[in-house]
Amino acid sequence: METKVSLGIIVPVYNEQYLVETSLKRLAVLDESPWLSRVRVIVVNDCSTDHTAEVLQQFRDKLWSSERVQFEWVFLDHVNNEGKGSAIQTGLLHANTDLVVIHDADLEYHPEDLIKMIEVFVAEDADAVFGSRFLASEYRRVLFFRHSLGNKLLTLLTNFVTDLNLTDMETCYKMVKGELLRSIPLESRGFGFEPEITIKLSKREARIFEIPIRYSGRTYAEGKKITWKDGFRALGALLKFGISDRIYVADEHGSEILARLNRAPRFTKWMADTIRPYVGERVLEIGAGIGNLTTNLVPRTEYYASDINEHYLDRLNNLKLTRPYLEVGYTDASAGETYPKAEFDTVICLNVVEHLEDDVKALRNICGSLEKEGRAIVLVPSGPGLYGTLDKVLGHYRRYTRDQLVEACARAGFRVEKVLKFNRIGSPGWWWNGKVLKKTTFGFWQIKLLNTLIPFVRPIDRFLPLPHLSWIVILRVDERQQEQESTLGQAAFTT
Repeated sequence: METKVSLGIIVPVYNEQYLVETSLKRLAVLDESPWLSRVRVIVVNDCSTDHTAEVLQQFRDKLWSSERVQFEWVFLDHVNNEGKGSAIQTGLLHANTDLVVIHDADLEYHPEDLIKMIEVFVAEDADAVFGSRFLASEYRRVLFFRHSLGNKLLTLLTNFVTDLNLTDMETCYKMVKGELLRSIPLESRGFGFEPEITIKLSKREARIFEIPIRYSGRTYAEGKKITWKDGFRALGALLKFGISDRIYVADEHGSEILARLNRAPRFTKWMADTIRPYVGERVLEIGAGIGNLTTNLVPRTEYYASDINEHYLDRLNNLKLTRPYLEVGYTDASAGETYPKAEFDTVICLNVVEHLEDDVKALRNICGSLEKEGRAIVLVPSGPGLYGTLDKVLGHYRRYTRDQLVEACARAGFRVEKVLKFNRIGSPGWWWNGKVLKKTTFGFWQIKLLNTLIPFVRPIDRFLPLPHLSWIVILRVDERQQEQESTLGQAAFTT
């Protein structure tokens, strides 16, 4: 991360006419941060019924000018009261910043702590930093035991769901990388936002840090709004988002669909074990996604994991932090100039070629990245008759017959060393969902069932009387064809 960053602060406001102005004025302390270039404050008035709107207007009329940090102010209004989570979603649409944090309109939190949180991003390349009210800090106001107990219980249950060791899930101060937060589909309208974002960050394998912050909680007489009912709503959110796999906003890469397929890690291990005998020590993986296959095949002497999806590259870079042999970068299979400037003994390209209009060009690029005795491992979908709505939504141009695949590989400069039929157990589900029901995604429980069945089906898959869902081809560089092309090229140049 660059030394100077921009920070978006979303301020949900509901009936805080006596505190909101002071709360916003406190943000002026951020002008002292050496890490900030720009602060964008997005205030969302969630249809307050008191005089909050008038107070905000008065505040807008006398905005201060900062000395070092550029402050930008955005004021938005909800026509109806929709809840904190909804206000955050509205504000996020205007948060075009490197980092985003929520700041309540009361006086319970201290903006000076935001400066310390930013430092963690700079020092540790964090994806998210939570300000914990329960870690040791300079001071905190002593208040409700039962409220504190409820917070700790919800944190404990969240940790059980996410396998994290947070100390304060319900903290308001959650600072997240802007690109990451904007790529997560947020659904909660109220206080369920806190468990939702925590669970979804965990499922995105975000690097989450905690720092101690000060907390000056207020009593209900002083205007505190959260009640025991919100605690039960948080429990409902834990259940809902604990089993949900909606962790990507719909995009051109089909990230939200692939996220569901990633709920079957045993299938990925089966795929990795199938190709493992053909994988060398200097490997380029094209279309590595979030690294499920990568983690099954490393360590290697050199392993270069690549993709075109920036969110996947962020997750791959997190894997790189503890794996010195791993390199991560952008590689477009259809654009040879994006390939790393090196030759590999193995190129792995699974579920990629069918996404490209010119599959021969992509295979030729793969061939060009291999050393003289190099080997390519390519997986593509089989059976044109299985082509359906799932293929369309995933962006598949085609499904292959054996002859079509072999011909494409030969035209690209490969000779086929071996052809493997893979995954018969998956074909009925693919046919039923994509051809009969014409679905655009898999059912959550279908994927869970597949993952459960893999250990029992895997040993007998090749004996099942079903069409296989994929081809895996093991390819070698065809040296004779390359020599012929080289000779023809030299002759044409001489002529």
